[in-house]
Amino acid sequence: MSKIYLSLGIFMLIAYIASAQEKTINGQVIDSKTGATLVGVSVLIKGSSKGTSTDTSGKFSILVSNPTSILVFNYLGYQVKEVPIGNQQLLTIKLDEDQNLLDEVVVVGYGTVKKRDLTGSVVSVKGEDIAKVPTANPLESIQGKVPGVDITRSNGSASSGVNINIRGTRSISAGNGPLIIVDGVQYSSLQDINANDIASLEVLKDASSTAIYGSRGANGVILVTTKKGISGQAVISLNSYYGVSSVARYPSILDGQQFVELRRQAYRTTGNWASPADDIKIFNSAEYSAVQNNQFTNYQDLLLHDGNQQNYQLGVRAGTEKTKVYFSLDYLDEKGLLKQDRSNRYSARLNLDQNLGKYFTTGMQAQFTHYEVSNRRDPLNQANKISPLGNAFDEQGSLIIYPLAGTSVNPLADEQPNVYTSKSIINRTLLSAYMELKPLKGLTIRSNLGATLNGERTGTYADRYSIERNGSVPKATYSASTGNLINIENFITYNREIKDHSFTLTAINSLLFNRSDNIAASGENQLLKSQLFYALGNTQNQAVTTGYNMNNLISYAGRINYAYRGKYLLTATGRTDGSSKLADANKWAFFPSAAVAWRVSDEVFLKGNSIISDLKLKYSYGIAGSDNISSYSTQSSLSRIAFGYDETAVPAFALSPKIGNIDLTWEKTKTSDFGIEMGLFKNRISATFDYYDSNTYDLLLNRSLPPSDGVTTVTQNIAKTRNKGIEVFISSKNIDNKKFNWTTNLTFSRNVEKIVELAGGAQADVLNSWFVGSPVQAYYDYQKIGIWQFGEETEAAKYGQKPGDIRVADLNNDGKIDATNDRMIIGTNRPKWTGGLENTFTYKSWDLNIYLFARIGQTIYPDFLRRYDTQGVGNSTTVINYWTPENPSNDYPRPNKNVSLASTLYSSSLGYVDGSYIRLRNITLGYKFSNDFLKNSFVKSLRLYATARNPFTYTKSKLLDEYDPERGGSENAPMTKLYTFGLNATF
Repeated sequence: MSKIYLSLGIFMLIAYIASAQEKTINGQVIDSKTGATLVGVSVLIKGSSKGTSTDTSGKFSILVSNPTSILVFNYLGYQVKEVPIGNQQLLTIKLDEDQNLLDEVVVVGYGTVKKRDLTGSVVSVKGEDIAKVPTANPLESIQGKVPGVDITRSNGSASSGVNINIRGTRSISAGNGPLIIVDGVQYSSLQDINANDIASLEVLKDASSTAIYGSRGANGVILVTTKKGISGQAVISLNSYYGVSSVARYPSILDGQQFVELRRQAYRTTGNWASPADDIKIFNSAEYSAVQNNQFTNYQDLLLHDGNQQNYQLGVRAGTEKTKVYFSLDYLDEKGLLKQDRSNRYSARLNLDQNLGKYFTTGMQAQFTHYEVSNRRDPLNQANKISPLGNAFDEQGSLIIYPLAGTSVNPLADEQPNVYTSKSIINRTLLSAYMELKPLKGLTIRSNLGATLNGERTGTYADRYSIERNGSVPKATYSASTGNLINIENFITYNREIKDHSFTLTAINSLLFNRSDNIAASGENQLLKSQLFYALGNTQNQAVTTGYNMNNLISYAGRINYAYRGKYLLTATGRTDGSSKLADANKWAFFPSAAVAWRVSDEVFLKGNSIISDLKLKYSYGIAGSDNISSYSTQSSLSRIAFGYDETAVPAFALSPKIGNIDLTWEKTKTSDFGIEMGLFKNRISATFDYYDSNTYDLLLNRSLPPSDGVTTVTQNIAKTRNKGIEVFISSKNIDNKKFNWTTNLTFSRNVEKIVELAGGAQADVLNSWFVGSPVQAYYDYQKIGIWQFGEETEAAKYGQKPGDIRVADLNNDGKIDATNDRMIIGTNRPKWTGGLENTFTYKSWDLNIYLFARIGQTIYPDFLRRYDTQGVGNSTTVINYWTPENPSNDYPRPNKNVSLASTLYSSSLGYVDGSYIRLRNITLGYKFSNDFLKNSFVKSLRLYATARNPFTYTKSKLLDEYDPERGGSENAPMTKLYTFGLNATF
């Protein structure tokens, strides 16, 4: 019995000693400079997996069993700090900003790497920087901020997206858009994702960084990583804004008096008008009455209204050491400048990560997005051309369907009840699940299953007196499509360090299955207007078409990252892809790449250098492929056609205009990239410089065929293109102290794009405007040098012209103008360079961000500069400065009632203009309330801000004073400027 008591006593003593050693450590983590609390800081007991993170007040609590333990504090953008516990129980930890950020982790394909160890051309943008500019699409927030990435918006409608191009256009007929990967899954549209859900966005530009994605990465890759849950106290965030949008710049039209003068001059040219007394001869009775009574209508003013945009996003980050959850809800409502132009987006996101034991982790990411979109046929094309004479409404306030009994329906017709409806419902679901096993130190085995599920339906109804039908029978259409992309990936990563050597080996297997189908139906003379695009069985002249599309991609890849002493770096990648789109004998191709880097600043001769604090040289070379063409391009298809013998209809079939090619193979691009990364004066100034040269060959090109072949086009592997350029990014901390900070970021990109070779060794394909030595899209036309003037009659007569006619250059000086010898390349829509300048100021609780963007050297061909009715029948734009004997303009030819603009000699030469512009892209002023102000409330942080987006644009050409050149030439759906007020709060 005594032995039992003795054992029990020893056990209790050991337990007492152990419990006496265990203690709870409490503390708070703050910024050493500003004193601001830091949320989500990782707090880990060194040498163990036990840890926690700070809550919304920057506080933490952790149980420690050994007084000799060391706590490790880790937070993105700050230096790692280790603190011995000793006898302390209450800690105040001050973290210093990481001035060089070289240990910042950057997401790359199938893994992460420290910024200091990058060998490829990769740009990382933090989620907080993306959220600075409130937009419907996160890509708009980085316009001009990432060198080599060209982002434009083609129109200002509520549901419009953006165009994105990385390092120029390589392909002529195939697609040039980058691959978008969201949480490891290929996705179609970043417009679905709220910027506040994004943790980081990486742009992979060179062959070395994109090679791991093989053929899918030929046009660059955009990786989006969404936010994850955190352990510790839950953090609830609310981000919301409301904004009012208005027309940014839109070309005005002639008012009533200006239009009357145009009509008079058109008839004066032919001798039918000499004075206002002749107005009765050139206007019909209704028009003449309107002129006499000053009855004029500006349809632009009646159609365009202020719009608005509002967004509400609620996010929750929570979890334990084993389970971490991020959940968000988002609602975006965007009302356009035109009635019936509206987009509502509803989305929900759930990210879950779960540790199962010591070696196994699993998780999922899911997002569902639902759109309800109201579209409309753009009425401005009609409004800009219709005569401004007369009234839009009668004395009772009812719409006049055909103003002045003309032939064009009123531009306001579609806004009337039950006249025009176009509704779309879009559902997109992103699902991703993973299982990860770490059986040995440094070894990770991971399987991903990703899926994007798309469903869309659009219905339209156009009544008899809509703009679309213009008096013909009503028509209804209904279309629907579904699609799914399934991605199954398995990869293994192994990390190992042996003395001065470190290795990371990655092996990947990927399977991509893409399916879609669609149906479209239409009918005329709907029984009831109220049935809209439903009940098509009640219509006449019904038509139905269906379609199906399938393609698959199987890939195997391997990559090695090697470093010697952390300063000599090598990345080598090889990937083989098999595509179902290509010919049987050509489905598979191998795409290798390699990159080397030298961290010069780690050498002894630069250690302690007071000027150069960081310097890295890097070079990469690789081959990428592309199969970015439509499925079944190797096949010739049949379509049913109308046919008959005498008066008897019989079934008949014909080859489609595009014939298949059984020899199609991969389009390939060889790219080399030389880069420099440097930091000066303890990284107060940091800069990156890249020079790249991309050569694309075996282009997948749609080649025109002679009509005698019975078909029109075929896709072939012909032609070559080349893109080379430089990219510069410079960041400077101009002032950095406790109260006031000022940082500046400068970006510059220049890309030279040209066609190197065309089919058969031809130097030009005039029909498609393709020319060796010029960019893919070039303007080829006569060179307008002015208008023939009085005193030049003799010379003009040599060319069959007279004063008031368009004068073009006789390029070969042979005394005649012909299409073969006297046309030239006028310009291209590709800019010579783009750049951005961003300045951020913080003073105590205030912050101010100002961002300028420039796009210089592009030629555009705007529609409004050719909206000139020389006959004076329809309206024209006010910028048209036409020639008259009293106004000897060199801009536009003399009006003539007998000659339309299309029939006017050399009229195609009108409208080319230098589209260079500089835009004040964004101004944001914010105020963050202090912790003392909020300490007695449930609100942990609160920031209010006001933003002006696109408030000012400067254009080099005065012709563009009323036009936004970003869109490149179109007039439909005017571009907008947006003024917003918003808040960011956490609870």
